[in-house]
Formats: sequence, structure tokens, C-alpha cells
Amino acid sequence: MSGKYDVVVMGAGHNGLVAAAYLAKAGKKVLVVERQAWPGGGVVTRELNTPGYRHDLHSSVHIMIQGNPMITQDELGLFAKFGLKYNYSDVPYASIFADQSFLITYKDLDRACAEIAKFSAKDAETYRAFARRSMEMLPMFVSGLYAPPLPMGAFIAMLDQSDEGREMLDAMSRSSVDIIDSTFEHPRVKMHLLKLVTENLQMPDELGTGMGIYLMPGIIHTYGVSQPVGGSGGLTDALVRCVEHYGGEIRLNAEVSRVIVSGGKATGLQLADGEVVSGKDGVIAAIHPHRIRHFLGDAVEEKVVKRAERVNTSTFSLFVSHYDLKKQATFYAGPEVATATMLEYYTFDSLPEMLDDFDCLRRGRLPKRPLTGGSDETHADPTRAPPGAGIWHSITMAPYRLEDGGAARWDEIKEEVADYNLSFYRRFTPSLTDDNIIARTTWSPLDMERSSPNSFVNGDMHGAAPFMYQTMAHRPTPDLGNFTVPGVEGLYLVGPFMHPGGGVYGAGRATAIKMFDDLGIDFDRAVGA
Repeated sequence: MSGKYDVVVMGAGHNGLVAAAYLAKAGKKVLVVERQAWPGGGVVTRELNTPGYRHDLHSSVHIMIQGNPMITQDELGLFAKFGLKYNYSDVPYASIFADQSFLITYKDLDRACAEIAKFSAKDAETYRAFARRSMEMLPMFVSGLYAPPLPMGAFIAMLDQSDEGREMLDAMSRSSVDIIDSTFEHPRVKMHLLKLVTENLQMPDELGTGMGIYLMPGIIHTYGVSQPVGGSGGLTDALVRCVEHYGGEIRLNAEVSRVIVSGGKATGLQLADGEVVSGKDGVIAAIHPHRIRHFLGDAVEEKVVKRAERVNTSTFSLFVSHYDLKKQATFYAGPEVATATMLEYYTFDSLPEMLDDFDCLRRGRLPKRPLTGGSDETHADPTRAPPGAGIWHSITMAPYRLEDGGAARWDEIKEEVADYNLSFYRRFTPSLTDDNIIARTTWSPLDMERSSPNSFVNGDMHGAAPFMYQTMAHRPTPDLGNFTVPGVEGLYLVGPFMHPGGGVYGAGRATAIKMFDDLGIDFDRAVGA
């Protein structure tokens, strides 16, 4: 049996759904096929353990999408028509230290600076100037995030024509720790700011990651950080409603075995059960560069495939545990930190100790002092659990390949690691006692890869490392950076490994713009219809 559509989409991750929604709104007949029994990819909220307790499987906080015109201008009607609601916190980010003191970055810049002044008056004024500079530079940077990027040469030449551009270019070539260590003086302020940047799966001392520290203060103090009401999957739910409203179809439990290429053109997808679904205008596919050979065989030149297979994934991954709690979590540090959207914990008190722990990840070792974040998300959204109850979201940075046993060893040790991480969290909260924990589910980096093998290769939820040589039109490679595959007409790529990067960006918008251009569709007119 075969079905004929204008566009077929492989993968119902949020990026694929975004691209599908724009095309469906433009009047195209769209089919999205998804191997899982639910849509969303890395943007999913589910009852993992106990009915009524709703956990975010992967993404939880939506930061970078807040500058996307899909959100700022509601181009798809996700807010006006399809039920999307965001909680915007006044407390985007906080750190708790071993002595239970804490440092909060408020959305309000004056309050954020007052917090830093508790540790260093000089750093407070430095941060104020730094954040203002970030906010000034933000429009220039954001303007290129949600559309196909300029060629790398043109992009660098453009930056080199202004003081702001040269400053950005300099930051993009440096490491985050280089910028932070030379700009601020207090170790806790340095650690607080650096840990925020590592949320993008960046090592603090890796060259080519410094732009993150320039970008994040501007994002936080301009847009804030947010979570959809009901969980991260609220974005997916709204996108599904949008696609279906405009006549698109989403088929679950439908795994793709290959992209069909005929006469140098992608014409459809073959499913694992043998069914073929055809796309008259083209195919959109969430295919990690390491998986190009698997899905396209010899339809792509070997040199293109080899460059794709050399794409570097992030240096570390995440180890996550989801707890159902009888009673909502509290903190020894007090109630204010509970309101933070992103909350980090430290048992070290110096930057060298922090860098030593990150260095363990680079070598496939688990640090003795876990690099952790997470909290009880019912403080911001009580709908996530029954009244008075809580959900604890434990996030620990971890290597994908362990020094002893490789990735496969995770299946042996993950519960032991989860127990160790639990003992660490108990230093900061009295609520994670055995009698308050109803149930726990743990995801290792290997489990992350299994959940989305065509996107989360090597347990990298961001698809590819955010190094400068894998950014802009070189993300993931110069061959693939224009959302197309050389030699295969009508095939468009979508996913976290594409520009602008991993995380929740709504980056399928850029894929849609590229396809609109090739089909001769006026994007602005179609979106405004």
C-alpha cells in the first residue's frame, strides 16, 4: 500500500513538527511518520512512574526558542489557536553551594546584580555592563538563528565589519572559561556563570564555545526562561494540533527503513513494514549525519558521507532520574531557590575543582563530586503532580562512553549511579527520603541514544557539538549546512544537529524556509495567511 502526499516528514520531534506545521499552513498535504508511540522526540512529557505525575523525558526548560518569530509573532497560532501556554519565571537560574548559601540570577537585571554584590561588588558592576552588552548584541545574533544561515565566509566577513561583530567573532573563537575567568573575580560568581553555559553540553574550557556566555545573559534578561504549562510536551501538543488543523497527518509506531531516491530525487520513505509513502514536493528527514549512509546508501557521494561521519558529538551527555514524591520538595537553603527554573548544586568551592570534574567527563570517568542540576518542577507548575505532591527532576552530567566498559556498561551500573546521585541531592533537600519517594525511573546516556537513535547519537541530545567549526552554515558540515544533501534533490534535513543548534529552538522553521524558497512559495505571505 502507498500513500501520496506533497511532503512526507521522517520524525515527529519538535523540529520536524515545526517544519510540517509551516508547510501544512501553506496548504501542502503533509504526513509525519514517527517510530515512537508518541510524538515530540526530545520535547515530551509523560507519566513515567505513577498516574498523575508528569515528567519531561528530555528537554524541560525552553530558552532559545523565545526569540523565534514562531513564538514572538505567533506565526503558527500556537498561542492564539492551539493552546500553548508558557510560565515565565522571575527566577530563571540559581546556584546552591555546599554551605547552603545561594546565588540567584533574576530576570530583572538590578536584582541579579544585587545578588552578585553579596559576593563581590566589583563583579556586580562587571556583570551589569556585561549583561547590557549582551542585550545590545542580541538582536544582531538572534536575527540569524531561525532562518537558513549565511555561508560561513560571508558570515565571518560581515562580523569583521563592525566592533560588535568582531567582539562576537572573538568570543566564538575562545572558551567560556577564558572569558569568565578574565572578566570576573569571585570563584562562586565564575562557577555560577560557567555552569549555565554548560547546559548546552559545552565543556567550559573547549575552544569555540565562548559565544554562549555572551548570548545567555541577553536571553535571560530580555526574554527570560520558560516552561510550557503542563510540561515541556505542551509545545509538542500545540504543534500536533496545528499540523492536524491544517490537514496534516501524524502517524505513530511507523519506523522508517530508508529514504527512497529515484533519478537523484528523494521521492518518499519506505517504512519498516514495507509500506511506501510518497512526497511529490519532497522529503524532510531527521537524519543525524552519522546515519546518512544507513538511510541513503550509495545515493550520496562517499566524500560527503565521510565528512558527515566525522561530525563530533558533544563531549559529555546527561544522566537523568525522575522521582515521584508524596510531598513537594523543600530546601535547606530556604524557599526562594525552589522558584528557580534552573537550579544547580555545588560541593566544591573553586574554579579549578570544577574544571577537574569536567575533565573527568572528557576521559570517560564519573566525577566524585557530581555535576548536577534539577529540582521539583511542581513549584513552578502544580499541574505536574497531584495536590501537595512533587516531582524531582535529577540531571547529572555524564560521559557516554565510560572509561571502563564503554557505553554498554551503563546498563550494569545506572541504578548504582542513580543512588550515588541521590545521596548527593540529599545534602541540599530533606525531601528525598525513602518514605517520601514513591517511584523512580532512570535514563543513562545510552538510554538517551536508544530513545532517539537517529538524532541523539552518542547520547548527545543536541545532535552535534557546538564548536565553531560546527556552527552556522557549517553545522553539521559544510555539505549539509544548507538543510539539503548534495546529489539528492528534494531531501531536506531537520533536527538538533542542524543550524542553529541543539535544544529547543523551533529550528524546523529554517528548514521550512529553505523548502519554501525551493518551491517558489513566499514564506511571509504564507505565514500571514
